[in-house]
Amino acid sequence: MINRRDFLTYTASLTAASFIMPSEILKSKALLNKIGVQFFSLPKSLDADFKGTVEMLAKIGYKEVELFGPFPFSDEGAKKSWDSVTGFLGFKGSGYFGHTAAEVKNILKSNGLAITSLHTDFATLQHNMDKLGEAAQTLGNTYVVLPAVPPEYRKTIEDYKKNADIFNKIGESAKKAGVKFAYHNHGYGWKEENGKRPMDIIFENTDKDLVFFEMDLFWTTAAGVSPIELFEKHKNRYRAMHVKDGTKQVRFAGDGSDSKQWFELFPFMASAGSGVFDLKNILTAAKANGVKHFYVEQDLVKDPQIALKSSFDYLKKL
Repeated sequence: MINRRDFLTYTASLTAASFIMPSEILKSKALLNKIGVQFFSLPKSLDADFKGTVEMLAKIGYKEVELFGPFPFSDEGAKKSWDSVTGFLGFKGSGYFGHTAAEVKNILKSNGLAITSLHTDFATLQHNMDKLGEAAQTLGNTYVVLPAVPPEYRKTIEDYKKNADIFNKIGESAKKAGVKFAYHNHGYGWKEENGKRPMDIIFENTDKDLVFFEMDLFWTTAAGVSPIELFEKHKNRYRAMHVKDGTKQVRFAGDGSDSKQWFELFPFMASAGSGVFDLKNILTAAKANGVKHFYVEQDLVKDPQIALKSSFDYLKKL
């Protein structure tokens, strides 16, 4: 039989718990459990000091990263194409930034970071999937992503129909190699042509179990498309997204089909939470409809340590 002193102690502990539990519950309901970062946000820093940059990202709190190519095993044409634009970009590093795959994995792992995805090129996905699979065995990534379809492969509606077939073949070979294929959108493909949007052709004619998608939030909105509608219409097709914000809602000068239109909008990108995007509702819809990985990407942002910390601090509070 409980005595008076034990009863008072018991009721006091319940009272204390009533004050503690709500905050603990709130902590467990954070919208994003793991926040990632796309390495294209800070390539110059990675080029100059790879290990130090990774340590900085870890201290901020990031847990996942997405790499970008070309890689040592990439298609030779992709490497030449990259070399032709590095002067304009102001850096040359990509892929493993002068390290081996094992070294990159160890540096990231020692800092509590996981490699979950990598961007590569059209030709490498079509012809070097065996190498992508081998890299994944070392790096640990699940996804191999096409960041852009070369211009010559997306001039007409017929091109998009052919691309859907190519995507299915890439998705099948990716599955055999132990990875998953995803397509990352830019601004093109959303302008209606003869009553049909090219991107709808991709969605409708690709195997939902083989071809997945990564949404670039900034380019999607710049094309005038609702990200929430896409998540809901194509449930479980989008598995990852590039989380961005904008100082204002902007649109492409044309159909978003060329890099000139992309670079014109770079100045309007903003750290997450500092712009006009309704990120809480967008990310809630993304998570509810199958998105698993959320990568902050602020393309070639100035002062990446400040900008990426600002984005992380906002997102972790959602």
